[in-house]
Amino acid sequence: MIALGCDHGGYNLIVAIKKYLEEKGIAYRDFGTYSEESVDYPVYAYKVAQAVVSGECEMGILCCGTGIGISMAANKVKGIRAAVVGNAFGAEMTRRHNHANVLCMGGRVTSEEDAVKFTEIFLNTPEEGGRHDKRVAMIKEIEEGTFM
Repeated sequence: MIALGCDHGGYNLIVAIKKYLEEKGIAYRDFGTYSEESVDYPVYAYKVAQAVVSGECEMGILCCGTGIGISMAANKVKGIRAAVVGNAFGAEMTRRHNHANVLCMGGRVTSEEDAVKFTEIFLNTPEEGGRHDKRVAMIKEIEEGTFM
């Protein structure tokens, strides 16, 4: 199951992503928001991040105006590796090399078509492992306060 969340600035992208997920038969849980009325993005970042780290959902997708603020908030939750992407290569490599578990995009900088394309890539790209496992482990050590 995929956790979805957005603020008003990313609402248009989440609508397009939900349509794609429904067409593909991919289960999701929508944590809101449910309109373009102004809301605070940290609320939705936290809900999605918690769903991912708890194991309720395998991965998350978050959208705000740029993807930046909502990714910063999500990354404060231990165990989250949220990445803002703006192109297909980034969507692939953040999964392959960084083992990202939350995809973040911006409704004011990313088209709906691209958001769906990046979602498809993100959801279908495996973690590469190898030398990247060591680097992801280092990120976890930073998070734990045990790095260096």
